[in-house]
Amino acid sequence: MTDKAKELAIHEKDTGSSEVQIALLTDKIEMLSKHVKEFKKDKHSSVGLLRAVNKRKKLLDYLKKNKLESYKKVINKLNIRK
Repeated sequence: MTDKAKELAIHEKDTGSSEVQIALLTDKIEMLSKHVKEFKKDKHSSVGLLRAVNKRKKLLDYLKKNKLESYKKVINKLNIRK
């Protein structure tokens, strides 16, 4: 688990909460973005990038609807939106 995910975890072994999933997806998105920029013809990776972005968006929408304070914390910690 990454440092960002550990900071957002509710307890020590937390891997399933929305906050941690968003942090892990953010790291995956950053990695895939760099890869897709370098290898423009790699369509499989770009599809994976789109899926990760969409999944993170759904999780962020869920947090915004149900846990607004947690949503704000995740947005600030991961520096996702402005």
